[in-house]
Amino acid sequence: MSERDTVLLTGASGLVGAEVAARLSASGRTVAAVLHTNAEIRRNDGTGYEPDLRIFGDIRSPGFGLELAAPAGLADRVGMIVHCAATTAFDATAETYEALNVRGAEHAVTLALAWGVPLLHVSTAYVCGLRHGVIREDELDAGQSFGNGYEQSKLRAEQVIRAAGERGLRWAVVRPGIVTGALADGVIREYKNLYTIVKLMVEGKLRTLPGRYDATLALAPVDHVADVIAAAVADFGSVEASTLHAVGRDTLSLREVSDVLAEYPSFEVATFVPESSFRPEDLDPIEREYYLRIGALYTSYFQRRLNFDTGNADRLLDRLPPRTGKEYLRLLLDHCLESGYLGAPLPSIAETLARTGIGAPATGGTRP
Repeated sequence: MSERDTVLLTGASGLVGAEVAARLSASGRTVAAVLHTNAEIRRNDGTGYEPDLRIFGDIRSPGFGLELAAPAGLADRVGMIVHCAATTAFDATAETYEALNVRGAEHAVTLALAWGVPLLHVSTAYVCGLRHGVIREDELDAGQSFGNGYEQSKLRAEQVIRAAGERGLRWAVVRPGIVTGALADGVIREYKNLYTIVKLMVEGKLRTLPGRYDATLALAPVDHVADVIAAAVADFGSVEASTLHAVGRDTLSLREVSDVLAEYPSFEVATFVPESSFRPEDLDPIEREYYLRIGALYTSYFQRRLNFDTGNADRLLDRLPPRTGKEYLRLLLDHCLESGYLGAPLPSIAETLARTGIGAPATGGTRP
């Protein structure tokens, strides 16, 4: 390792950030985690993680506010900045998006230039906005409109990053899709965004939604996203000045999602209707309230027919992205049931056997 083997990581307590931190540590890199509070860092499976250095800072402040908090000589030890921190809420105010997602990126750029180190920025594949078709990794501003302020703020952050390249910044961008549970078992430590709308749908709180059955969702298993980011840190030279889509191999159509949901007897299955014929006022009062408060934040994802190019990420990992079709969706839903997030937890095998009497000790008598 060089003397500058430390990675300064923002967002280390987040879902993706904690997995990235653990991978960097396992590879022998020193991780200096910029944290806004003294929160416990937990990996996706719930296990704790302790970074090599905890540094209290604020991405809303110039230099992340590290002047007083950073240990002596940190600037001489940091060899790269990985900027994961952002708000991913779809209902934040314009001021919040500006402060966290846009100015946070500006402050990351300024710090990277001052320290003379590369910057790896974590964005979102949905900077493509309300476009359709194949989205290439090298594309950014195509005059697209957006489904929410989050997407627009991440595009602006990427524009900040690219513009700084003309001032000498060494940069790369990773764009995750819709971050979902681990590939092996579907485990996810926090249920947000897509999970929220699915819960409302299968519980019958949202029965009719605007959408098209040929719309597609690009799921991104959290471990795959972290793998792409960690690999980009390890081999930055091969990805410098490029963008990588961290998404699964399969896009799921809304028809496929509905078909899988229908396999679960306890689930309600929402009906999707053309946006032109959907009127919130036609919903009953309770459903209308759910739609206006929550559902409307997500339904733009039920309109887009997208396929994300992953050539740069595939070459970096030297493999194709993981399969994320119907089997993977079933894995995610099974975990949601087992954890109690959707409906009642499934009984264990032992509990099932005990209820039916199968496998119980023999009590005498003869078999019929």
